[in-house]
Amino acid sequence: MAPFKTINDTVHGTIRLEGIVLDLLETLEIQRLNSIRQLGLTYLVFPGANHSRIEHVIGVSHVAGQIADAFDLPEAEKDLVMAAGLLHDVGHGPFSHTLEHVLSHERSLDHMKLTQRIIKGDEDNVAPQEREEFPDVPRIPEVIRAHGLKPAEVASLVEGVPVMHGLRGLGEPAKLRGKRYLAQIIHSTVDADQVDYLMRDAHYTGVAHGAFDFRRLLQTMMLKDGRMVIDKKGLPALEGMLVARALMYSSVYFHKTVRIAEQMIARAVERSEKPVTEVQKMVDAELINWLVDQGGLQREFALRIKYRKLFKRAWHRGRDDLSKEQCDTLLELADRGKRRKAEDAICRRAAIEGGRVLIDVPAPELLLSEPRIAAVDIDVVDEDRLVPFRKSSPLSRALQLREVSDWVVMVAADPKLLGEVRAAVERVLFA
Repeated sequence: MAPFKTINDTVHGTIRLEGIVLDLLETLEIQRLNSIRQLGLTYLVFPGANHSRIEHVIGVSHVAGQIADAFDLPEAEKDLVMAAGLLHDVGHGPFSHTLEHVLSHERSLDHMKLTQRIIKGDEDNVAPQEREEFPDVPRIPEVIRAHGLKPAEVASLVEGVPVMHGLRGLGEPAKLRGKRYLAQIIHSTVDADQVDYLMRDAHYTGVAHGAFDFRRLLQTMMLKDGRMVIDKKGLPALEGMLVARALMYSSVYFHKTVRIAEQMIARAVERSEKPVTEVQKMVDAELINWLVDQGGLQREFALRIKYRKLFKRAWHRGRDDLSKEQCDTLLELADRGKRRKAEDAICRRAAIEGGRVLIDVPAPELLLSEPRIAAVDIDVVDEDRLVPFRKSSPLSRALQLREVSDWVVMVAADPKLLGEVRAAVERVLFA
């Protein structure tokens, strides 16, 4: 009998680990995720949100396996999607999405592209001196090949790119060109990643908004013309998942205090004189220690995070509060150089030390961290017809138009300096 292990998961119950999943779990790249919080700094607002990124990837792999079973996929395809589910987040840096826009700016890579490079062996997210301590532990590509799969094919699923190449034991490449469902299981409007993070994050934060009927959704998923579709009987469950996604982003992931904490860490890293590339291989605790050791603003912000002495919102405006010209001006602050220049200008006008004002324009970062946020591109089977979800449900348009945050721009500062900052903001931003 092949070796296996069982674990007790807080969301999915007992999970059986075997084959390629069990072997991949032994890699340093995956075990590193034990020390990275799934929700970054969200625990500062929702104290239960201390679950790790490894819990999530195990859950995604498990859900991918359940979907594969529901579709009655061949064993090699099931191995492929379960491996991709387990590996889809190995590119994350400390505090998960918190520093993604910083690291993306420095390296022109988001966490998905980096993940793909790690899976293929083109990059390593383990520090060289630490890998030397475990010379007998294979890297991810070696494990994948040992199980008869190709690293490039596993990597291709992470970003939802259809597999266009042959899989060992599954026939000729031409027969696989219609297998879009393989990528959809991992990254699409309805995928294993979102199923797990919504259920898991709702559980750990205690926020009921993330609950939806996954069992019903799973029972009504099907394949048609090489694509994943949903039977009309599962439409309420599909609507429930997409509404849950929208509500969790508003109430948890983009909670204003969470955003302020994330911006504090991001600015500390941005303004560091040490190479930011060192940060990618760190875990949460290492990043905090790295910042404390630098002194100055980096030490101050790290200690404020450690003891939850956070900046407060000094000023904000929603889309309805601004003219189109003002909105266009503010969206330019997505450029890091322009945003930093504006932050320093507010500090000067308010007569406070540089770096102690944060400007948050969340829209560009949202698209980087969750490109599926407004996605509704899945078909619903109504008798013998395929009907796009946007035509099947009146909720689809509302979900696409709904704003995740109630601000287009937010400015935060030390609670003792809110008055000075508030008086300076509009003179700088709309001069």
